[in-house]
Amino acid sequence: MGHGKLRKFAENETFSCLIQPDASSVLVKDGSKALVLRDHPIKGHWIGQVFSSPGPIVLELGCGKGDYTIALAERHPEMNFIGVDIKGARLWKGAKYATERGLKNVAFLRTRIEFIGAFFGPDEVSRIWLTFSDPQLKSENARLTSPLFLERYRAFLAPGGLVCLKTDSRFLYEYTQAVVRANSLPLLASSTDIYAPQAMTTPDRRSATPPSLTAGPLPLTRPRVATGPEWSQPEGPVTATTDWAEVTGVQTFYESMFLKMGLSITYMEFTLEHEGPFVHPTDFDSDYWRKAEGPRRTFSHNPTKL
Repeated sequence: MGHGKLRKFAENETFSCLIQPDASSVLVKDGSKALVLRDHPIKGHWIGQVFSSPGPIVLELGCGKGDYTIALAERHPEMNFIGVDIKGARLWKGAKYATERGLKNVAFLRTRIEFIGAFFGPDEVSRIWLTFSDPQLKSENARLTSPLFLERYRAFLAPGGLVCLKTDSRFLYEYTQAVVRANSLPLLASSTDIYAPQAMTTPDRRSATPPSLTAGPLPLTRPRVATGPEWSQPEGPVTATTDWAEVTGVQTFYESMFLKMGLSITYMEFTLEHEGPFVHPTDFDSDYWRKAEGPRRTFSHNPTKL
């Protein structure tokens, strides 16, 4: 391990906005010696123990260096934002920035997202951002929009709370569309290219009238997806509840890089209003979309073949 990482890890210990629980604090062995998840003391107590403001809590899962979390927090001082990632060296940048600027509505949690249920209580979170998550091309249960993860989110997402997915991966976008259809989830916004010319026709897409369904990419309007016996598009325009400026005006480092490469950025937001367990989609052609994805761009900025 390089001296730079060691320095960051040491400095991380001084940041009050960065919570770094040991895995042993949330994983214990049951009577059969199997590891089970147990609640962390912070669960249900973020307001009061971490944040002094009673504003809504917004999560960014897989936040990396925390640039999106920070940008949203600076835009909305009346709300509280938590970036979650397992990489301490990445979280260092966001935690240091928040500390130096005295941002009281920002916190970071270093943990595996698989353990997220141990840290948040019922109705404690109002929105989840998934920004440029790994599409996990070969492992469905590892995708952050899989039924397995949606079950975890539902345990702490408040009624009507949003899941917002922003990604350069068409594979992950189409997979998530299929999950939404399979579970008849309310889809509030959907776009295969948020920076298409149509997307800039009005400053606030929340009240905009959607263009024709055959007129190219549909920025934050009616989703152009297939319908089935268990899922259909609602009548009238499908409108976004997220501020349009936050969708296009706040960019991560990798988003800026992908845009320079000429790649399309997709977006969708939906709620988890669903009775019973979440089911896996049966109409998603993973082989087709895996091939359509092409070489994946890695964090080393070099394409890799599947």
